[in-house]
Amino acid sequence: MAGLAINLWPRWLRISIVGAATAATIGGGWFAYRYFAKPVVLTVAAGSTDGEALALISAISARLTASNSHVRLKVSDAGTSAQAAELLAAHRVDLAVVRGDTGGLADARSVLLLTHGVVLIMTPSVASADSLGDLRNTTVGIIGGAINQPAVEALKQVYQVSFQDVAINDASAALASGKVHALLAVVPLTEKYLAKVRQFFQQERAKGSAPKLIEIESAGAVANVAQYYESYDIPKGTLRGAPPVPSDDLTSLRVSYFLVANKTVSADAITDLTQSLVDAKRDLLSQFPILGQAAAPSTDADALIPIHPGAATYYNGNQQSFLDRYDDKLYYGSLLLGSLISILVAAWRFARSGTGPESMLEPLYELGNEIRNAKSEAELEDIEKRIDDILKNELARNAGENADSAEMAALGLAAHRLQYLMSHRRMLVRSTVASRQ
Repeated sequence: MAGLAINLWPRWLRISIVGAATAATIGGGWFAYRYFAKPVVLTVAAGSTDGEALALISAISARLTASNSHVRLKVSDAGTSAQAAELLAAHRVDLAVVRGDTGGLADARSVLLLTHGVVLIMTPSVASADSLGDLRNTTVGIIGGAINQPAVEALKQVYQVSFQDVAINDASAALASGKVHALLAVVPLTEKYLAKVRQFFQQERAKGSAPKLIEIESAGAVANVAQYYESYDIPKGTLRGAPPVPSDDLTSLRVSYFLVANKTVSADAITDLTQSLVDAKRDLLSQFPILGQAAAPSTDADALIPIHPGAATYYNGNQQSFLDRYDDKLYYGSLLLGSLISILVAAWRFARSGTGPESMLEPLYELGNEIRNAKSEAELEDIEKRIDDILKNELARNAGENADSAEMAALGLAAHRLQYLMSHRRMLVRSTVASRQ
């Protein structure tokens, strides 16, 4: 009865309902697709006194966007490595570029080792000192200020040397005036940074003196005190090739620069990001030679900054295939698709119902019950008249080239069936009437 009531609804109402339902389904599917397919955006803080960290991360971010990477970076200028670490610890950013000796990295997990900063202690070549211990009664100027204070504090644990902050622009003058007798800087060993280091000695070169590197002979002891540093041998000729400066491999310290993520960031997102970073490294190497030093961070359990599980998955080659990662989603998606198809088929039938004269096969079948329950020939004659009217209307509806042959065949079979029931019921009614008389 509910089906018959629905069929009485106007055609325009049924079409409107189906149209609205279809639009809602398509809209919901589109928004679901947009939700799952949209890129994951992670905020990264970067900063350095020379602006190189921000420029590098900005270039990487632009490259990820241009390559349609699933993970994108939103860059935030933190000013310094320390401030970037503070933003990460406060959960205001997802990633940060930090130096290994920066504090507040308890929740940080390494994603990529970007480069190493080497401790360079420089003095004019005319100076008699060859090692840091020889500078006991002198003052060493610290270039970089607060960012290099951890290095200074580590050195003070082993050496009795005085240190004083020196602005980058004042370094050359301070050295020439004797205000300081050596300069300390922590820089990556790339030509770009080494060229800046040489500029500190412009006035000394005018006097015929070239820069000289001072050895940190107890670098191993310093590294034991401050474990974010490691002993490192500066290769011969690093600062100058002819004559080479240093003249032989020179012991010093180095500290690592990392791209780190908060440990709460999704492992899947970091796995995708790590892969994209490795791809971007190849594309940006000519523009940023410093990326030639980029590598996988340590996966050791006692690493200075533990590796993020998502990054470890990529470096260890344990990435899941597309089917493995999205197996459940594909399974439930197929079920949902099947349900949507069934709904659309039902909606089509619903919209089509009542669009034209309906088949009277169902009413014919229902008349079979009335024939079986008829008590008199008068009832049977009334039913027979109704059957004739139905057949007449159906024949008129299916006349011409648009006739549905399958429906006409079914209609013929139904008519024969009703004729048989009618004859049989007449015999029973007549025999019942005769027996009563």
